[in-house]
Amino acid sequence: KLALNRRYWSHDVQNILDAQSNVSTCLAELGRHNEALVLKREVYARRVATVGVSDKRTLLDGLNLSQHFLRPGLWAEGITLLRDHLLPTARRSLGLDHDLTMDLDQKLAFAIMQNPFSAFFENLECTRDDLSVNQPIQCVVDDLFFLNTGEELLEAQSIMLDVVQRRRRVLGPAHPDTSHSEDVLSKLRMVLARI
Repeated sequence: KLALNRRYWSHDVQNILDAQSNVSTCLAELGRHNEALVLKREVYARRVATVGVSDKRTLLDGLNLSQHFLRPGLWAEGITLLRDHLLPTARRSLGLDHDLTMDLDQKLAFAIMQNPFSAFFENLECTRDDLSVNQPIQCVVDDLFFLNTGEELLEAQSIMLDVVQRRRRVLGPAHPDTSHSEDVLSKLRMVLARI
């Protein structure tokens, strides 16, 4: 489809960017994450250049790019993109209660708690030597150590609580997105209760 778009609709840049985004998603699903990341960066940069940072498609491509950052473990870049670029723009142009803004907030919470989140569905044991919030928390799962600070987990909890409240108000308590956000929040609270 990308080849056809380039050949017959080369004037429609947005259509080509959509096709490239789909190709990058396929590459990621095939495990070719580095190639997918390069293509996602290109799509996001071209989308910013053609329609601007406030466009919904640009914000969605930014969300997809942040997900690609988190897969190969480039958490710092993903968090920076979400916190410093995408969320302020989405809040300003779409509003706090827009579904995409709430998705960006939830992805930021995932990025902040990425290390222990991968262990939520396992038997998780967390310990902390000092009760200070800034001390690293060690989570051991299958002989792997995940480090995070209590402060980061509390920040993720605060973000998720805000997302859950907004989703309940906007979508209602029975909506699947609300239920998913509530599940994530309860699992995060379980981790925090163990430390």
